Amino acid sequence: MLYREAGQFKTNYVADSAIFPLRQDRIGLGLIIIAAYALAFLGNSFLLQAVMIPFLVFSLASIGLNILTGYTGLLSLGTGAFMGVGAYACYKLMTAFPEVNVIVWIFVSGFFSAAIGALFGLPSLRIKGFYLAVATLAAQFFLQWCFIRIPWLVNYNVSGALDAPLRTLFGTPIMGPNATPQTRYLVVLTIVILLTWLASNLVHGRIGRMWIAIRDMDLAAELMGIRPLQTKLLAFAVSSYYCGVAGALLVFLWYGGAEYDVFNINQSFFILFMVIIGGLGSLIGSFFGAALIFILPIVLGIVLPAIMSPFGISVGADVIEHLRFMIVGALIIFFLIVEPHGLARLWQIGKQKLLVWPFPY
Repeated sequence: MLYREAGQFKTNYVADSAIFPLRQDRIGLGLIIIAAYALAFLGNSFLLQAVMIPFLVFSLASIGLNILTGYTGLLSLGTGAFMGVGAYACYKLMTAFPEVNVIVWIFVSGFFSAAIGALFGLPSLRIKGFYLAVATLAAQFFLQWCFIRIPWLVNYNVSGALDAPLRTLFGTPIMGPNATPQTRYLVVLTIVILLTWLASNLVHGRIGRMWIAIRDMDLAAELMGIRPLQTKLLAFAVSSYYCGVAGALLVFLWYGGAEYDVFNINQSFFILFMVIIGGLGSLIGSFFGAALIFILPIVLGIVLPAIMSPFGISVGADVIEHLRFMIVGALIIFFLIVEPHGLARLWQIGKQKLLVWPFPY
């Protein structure tokens, strides 16, 4: 992809403020989307169910946390709990109103998570940094306690688990035991594309500029006329909405059922690491971080045994898991100290060098 920005002039404000101002970027994005949809018909069931669906789900959750942490500068450790709110809300809605299409409830469930996120975001006007992280950590433990102790959330199911009943879209099962990985992947991919497009418009518009102003210096933003409380609560609500939708997709279109332990504190740290490694304040970095952290153990499980087997060395799952934690930890330290913008920044630097390589002067 060798092209330059020189010569592509903007003649109006709309073209100048476009998310993808370069024609080649728009063409490249279109090709990526076409390839993603083509993968549904070319990939096998393992690739779609075990790799692509969770990758897309965690990318969506990372986008939600990135809106709060990367664009607004508010640290949250309750992402897993907010995902759980969306999952439990979706379960209650689709069991109470089975005649309504489940896709509607997946989107609606995010609003319940947004309301809970805005509620726990109220302290953000007075506290920030470590203290705000502790407040969201309290939300994580409180909501997880609710998932365990309130049987109404699971319709008094003895097992206490969420299960995915059979639901269809245009006569095709998309949920339940009869749903194929191909159908689930297409549904998840479409939802992720739509919400990513919405997030991209938000962060590049007036609301996104308000979030960035609060992140850079909240006192100066307030003097400029930006209302800190409303702006921070909006960031909490939008972030929690994305996490809630991701939680519903996680349970009903990937796992097919889950228990409360899926939304524990480890899940929150898991998504936070994706944001840090992918890049704070970058939507594409959310995809990079999810790809690296989630797909890394799969790649290690394939590559390491193939390398070590000729030497008679067996590599077990525990070794791969330990190696994964070591690599992720080293990357987190590197990006926090050397490059806070993560893989997204490295991608931009590499792209710029590639663009000017044919014309260095």
